[in-house]
Amino acid sequence: MTAHDSIRAADAFDPFDLNKPHAQWAKFREEPIFFHEDSGYWVASRYEDIKAIFDDWKTFSSENAQKPMRPMCEAGRQVLKDGGFTAYSGLTARVPPDHTRIRKIAQGCFGPRRFKSIEPKIEEIVARHLDKLEEAGKDGGPVNFWDIVAYPVPAYVLFTLMGIPDADVPKIKRYGEARAKMTWSDLTDEEQIPVAHDMVAYWNYIHDLLDMRRADPGDDFPSDLLRLQAEGADIRDDEIAGVLYSTLFAGHETTSTFMGNYVLAMAAHPEAWEAVKADHSLIPNAVEEMLRYTPSVVGWRRKARHAKTIGGVDLPEGAEILMLTGAANRDDSQFPDGETLDITRKNARTHLSFGYGIHYCLGFQLAKMEAQILIRQLAERFPSLRVTPGFVAEYNRNITFRVPKSVMVEWDK
Repeated sequence: MTAHDSIRAADAFDPFDLNKPHAQWAKFREEPIFFHEDSGYWVASRYEDIKAIFDDWKTFSSENAQKPMRPMCEAGRQVLKDGGFTAYSGLTARVPPDHTRIRKIAQGCFGPRRFKSIEPKIEEIVARHLDKLEEAGKDGGPVNFWDIVAYPVPAYVLFTLMGIPDADVPKIKRYGEARAKMTWSDLTDEEQIPVAHDMVAYWNYIHDLLDMRRADPGDDFPSDLLRLQAEGADIRDDEIAGVLYSTLFAGHETTSTFMGNYVLAMAAHPEAWEAVKADHSLIPNAVEEMLRYTPSVVGWRRKARHAKTIGGVDLPEGAEILMLTGAANRDDSQFPDGETLDITRKNARTHLSFGYGIHYCLGFQLAKMEAQILIRQLAERFPSLRVTPGFVAEYNRNITFRVPKSVMVEWDK
């Protein structure tokens, strides 16, 4: 099959619209990779095709993973230039050998030992925000789980690891939203200007943080990176800043989104919620299954360094590829009856929600730990938790992150 043979009519496909994508994704899986004229991307939706693209990093470069879907307007570029914004990427858009070198250093500081050490703190952060949820719902009305719990909790957890004061959480969350919009959304010129200002403030914050840690090291991720650098680790100042630039975003935004999405999923599948409440040993696999069924990250990008055939389709050199990982996670060839949530599914953990291959998510263990703790505490404290009748979640426009604008819940008082 040639590239032109694979071009399909996809006039109704808006890659930024993530409100109800699953039926369309299911149709895409019936066909090979196709070219989407409006976006200029080749679209892959099948599990094996996407896994093959992830795995072949020498052919399919991650260099476009952080490329803005809509280039910054001239006024926005001037804001970035005047503000000294030079951020590139921590790891996701880097390729070997730089990726290999930097990841090895970062992984030594951001791993199981450090995550396990803050587990009691995670328990406390979750409990504190569930107290706020309970207080907000004491009058019997619906409350926004997204604003009170899902949005802030992962930030407080991550910033414990990063040595960032709690008072800065709202500011860093705003910077994270700006970054998601700048890179993976389709903002107008006018909408890009405040985002550009936030990105400058974000980049300056990271450099200020590093200056503080050089002067006064702590027991945290930035201090660890600087200590290793001082001991001879091969990592430059701008690369450390890049790692923090990525981690300060990915380490909380994706987990916030997942927390909101899995509460919606559990509410839509009361049998799963009842099972988890009755048997907490089901929670770890339930988290894996919800990562498969309702992930935060539903699309990722690669660029072909040379022509290559994937799934019978000849992709040309320079092809930019949008991998619909959210679609692949429901591919019946890998997950029988993939459109069904099954918290006992044996191979749930083979989902692609953390990527695959050399760019597999660095913080996957932390994300799963947070999710498990929150589900257990919810089951213990809010056994009758449900989505407010009639509520339908709306999602922000984005090609990668499926972020609900709100999650309205209630429970029996």
